[in-house]
Amino acid sequence: MTIRFDDPNRPNSYIGRTVPRPNAGRLVAGRGRYVDDITLPRMVHVAFVRSPYPHARIGAIETEAAKAVKGVLRVFTGRELAEVCTPWEGKLLHLEGMKTPPQHALAVDRACWVGEPVVAVVGRTRADAEAGAALVEIDFEPLPAVTDIRTALDADTPVLHEALGDNLCFRKTNEKGEVDRIFAEAHKVVEASFKTARHTGVTLEPRVILADWNSGDGEMTAHVSNQAPHMLQLLLAEHLSIPESRVRVVCGDVGGSFGVKVHVYPDEVATAAIAKIMERPVKFTCDRMEAFVGDIHARDHEATGRIALDETGRILGFDVDDWTGIGPYSIYPRTSAVEGLQVTNLVGGPYAFDHYRCRTSVVFQNKGICAQYRAVGHPVAVAITEGLVDKAAAEMGLDPIAFRRRNLVADDAYPLTTAAGLKLEGLSHHKSLDALVEAMDYEALRAEQKALREKGIHRGIGIASFIELTNPSPFMYGIGGARISAQDGCTVRMDPDGSVVALTGVTEQGQGTEAIMAQIVAEAVGVSPAMVRVVTGDTRVTPFGGGTWASRGAGIGGEAALQAGRAVRGQALEVAASMLQAKAGDLDIRDGIIVDAETGEARMALSEVGRIVYFRGDTLPKGLPRELMQTRHFITSNYPYAFTNGVQASYVEVDTETGFVTLLKHWCVEDCGRIINPLLVDEQIRGGIVQGLGAALFEEICYDQEGQLLNGTMADYLVPMSGEMPDMVIRHVETPTEESELGAKGAGEAGTAGAPAAVMNAINDAIRPLGGTVTHMPFTPERILRALGTITD
Repeated sequence: MTIRFDDPNRPNSYIGRTVPRPNAGRLVAGRGRYVDDITLPRMVHVAFVRSPYPHARIGAIETEAAKAVKGVLRVFTGRELAEVCTPWEGKLLHLEGMKTPPQHALAVDRACWVGEPVVAVVGRTRADAEAGAALVEIDFEPLPAVTDIRTALDADTPVLHEALGDNLCFRKTNEKGEVDRIFAEAHKVVEASFKTARHTGVTLEPRVILADWNSGDGEMTAHVSNQAPHMLQLLLAEHLSIPESRVRVVCGDVGGSFGVKVHVYPDEVATAAIAKIMERPVKFTCDRMEAFVGDIHARDHEATGRIALDETGRILGFDVDDWTGIGPYSIYPRTSAVEGLQVTNLVGGPYAFDHYRCRTSVVFQNKGICAQYRAVGHPVAVAITEGLVDKAAAEMGLDPIAFRRRNLVADDAYPLTTAAGLKLEGLSHHKSLDALVEAMDYEALRAEQKALREKGIHRGIGIASFIELTNPSPFMYGIGGARISAQDGCTVRMDPDGSVVALTGVTEQGQGTEAIMAQIVAEAVGVSPAMVRVVTGDTRVTPFGGGTWASRGAGIGGEAALQAGRAVRGQALEVAASMLQAKAGDLDIRDGIIVDAETGEARMALSEVGRIVYFRGDTLPKGLPRELMQTRHFITSNYPYAFTNGVQASYVEVDTETGFVTLLKHWCVEDCGRIINPLLVDEQIRGGIVQGLGAALFEEICYDQEGQLLNGTMADYLVPMSGEMPDMVIRHVETPTEESELGAKGAGEAGTAGAPAAVMNAINDAIRPLGGTVTHMPFTPERILRALGTITD
C-alpha cells in the first residue's frame, strides 16, 4: 500500500517538492558528455551506403574504387557481416499469428526501403568513410513496391516477402458484447474516418554508437545513445556470439529519445560487428538526413469508427477498424505490432459502455520501419475516441462537457475492467474534468467564442479525455519471449562522509531521472538531495533493469530506489543506536543528522556513522549488521499496467480564408499518481503537448506512390517552434497507485496522448457551423480549406 509523505513529524519531505536537476549546471555549461564527444585510441568511423530504392534486388557490388580512397580501411557487404552477425526477427510469441522475416545488419539479397543500409565503409575519419561510400557502385534491380495501407492485402498487390504468403504482419480483433445488435438497434449511430500521418522523433541528439572490441579481454564495450542499456547488452551478445557478461553498454548523457532510441537498428549492430572484426573502436554518428530514413517512424494509421448512442446520449458501444503500415520489417525486439495492438486496447478507455469491437490490421510496406514512439498508440486511439465523442455530442445537440460528464466512468467505480479488457485500479475522470472546466473558465470562453463568431472570427474549443498506460509488467513484452525487463533495481550506498550514491537501472534521457532518483533516495535515507549522486546507464555497475520507456522510471525504478534507500537508512540507524546506546526505533535521520525521533534533537552526524563503519568497525559489537550498501528490485504484481488519466483542452482560431490555425491556449489536467517533482512533471507534460501539437498541425513523413521519401530534411519536415506554441496551463489530480509505497505512476507521455485530439476537436468546433470537419492529421491549411469547400480539385 502507499504511504504518506505529508507526515507532520517530517515536514521537510522531498517527495512532492520542486528540486533542481542535479545535472542542469553541468549541461548548460557545456560539460555534458555525449557519445559523439568520446574519442578512443585507434578509433575509426563508419559510413553507410543506403538504398535509393524502396524495393530492389541487390546485384553486383563494386567496392574497388572506394577501397582506393586514401583513409578508407575496409568495406563490408551484407554477406560479409552475415558471417559474424546473426539476423533477428521482431516477434512476440503471445501475439497469435504474427509473422515477420529475418532482418540483417546490412541488406543481403534485397533492399526493402529507401535508406536501408547495404554497404558499410570504414575510414580513419568520417569524411574518409563518406568519400569512400560515394564511390561504391551497386547494381540494383528495382522491384514493385508496396506503399498503400488499404490495398496491401489485395490479391493484385505484390507480396513483399514471398515466404510469408501475404503482406499481413499481424491482425487482432478485440471484441465484447453484442456489437452488431446494439448498433442495429441504437437510437443514433455516428461514424467517421480518421488518418494520422507517419512522423518521427527528430531527437536533438541523433543516434550515435561507439563500439570497441577488446580481443585481449574478449569484451565488447558499446557507448551508445540509448534508453535500455541492459536490453541492448543482451541482444548484442546474442547476435555477435559473445557471452552476455562480456558485453558492456554505457549510456551517458542522452540528448532526447522519445522511444526512437529504444530499438535495435541495423546500422548500430553493423557498427558493433565491424568493431569485432577489426578489433578496434568504430563510431557511427547518424546525421540528420540519415535519421529521416534510418530512425523509426510511427503513427501511420487509417481507421473508420462508429459510436452507438441511446436516446439520452449515453454511449452503448464502439466499433473501430484500424489499419497501420509498419514498413518491411517488424522492429526488434519490441515488434511493430504493439502500436496497433494499443489502439485495440485504448479506444473508448475513459467511458462507460458494454459493447466493443476494435480490429487492427498491421501490414508490411516499402517504407521506413514504424515502431514504438512516445505515447505508443495513444494519440491514434484518443483521436478516434474523442473525434467520435465530439461528433456524437454535436449530433445529439449536447455540450461536449455535458456529454462527457454523462458518459465518463465514475470516479468511485474502480477497480474495474473495461470493455476492451483493461484492468484499471483507480482513475479520476470526473475530478479531472471539473478541474479543467475551472482552469479554463469554460462558460466565459464559450461566451467569448459566441461573441467573436458574430464578428466573423472563428474560434473553437476542443476537449479530449484519455487514459495512459504506464509501469508495464512482463505482460507487455516478457510474456512474448522478449528479453526486455519489466522490473528495475537500485543500489544505494552510504559513503564515509555521509553522502549517498544511488545506482539505478533507469536511464537519463533529459527527462529528469537523476533529479527524481536523488529526491526519492534523499527522502528514504534522510539526507538532502544535494548529498545524493545518481549513476545511470552502465551495465557494468547498475542493477539489471529495463531502462526508460513507457513512463516507468518513477513508478518502477523509483520504488526500487525508495526501498533500497530505506534499507540503508535502517542499517545506519542500527549502527547509530549501538553507538548511542539507544533503540533504533527512537532515532531518525533528518538532513544527514541522527536525531531523536520524538524531539528532533540532534544526536550525531551521519558522517560519524560512516567513519565508524568504514574505519573503526572494531569498536562495534560483533555480529552487528553494518551493510551501508543495499540493493532492491521492484516489479508490479497486481495489475499488468498502472493507468493514469487526464483531460486536455485546446482553444484555437481558424482563418477560414487561408486555412491557418492559431493556437491560443492549451490546458491539461493529469492524474499521474504521486507527484515527486511538480516542475519536472509539468515540463514533461508540456513537452509531450508540444509533440502532440506537432502531430496535429505540422509533422508528416511524405512518400510518393512509388515509396520515395519526399521530405527527408529539416527544410521540408515541419516541427513545432516555440513561437507557434500557446500558453499551457497544467493542473493535477493525485490518485496514487496502491501497487507501491511510493504511489507513483508515469507522466512522460500524457501530453502527447491527448493534444492531437484536443486540437482536432477545437478546429472542428470552429468550422462545424460552416459545414467543415477535418480528421486527417496534420491539419494543414490545405486540408482545412478542402473541408470548407474552398479547394475542390
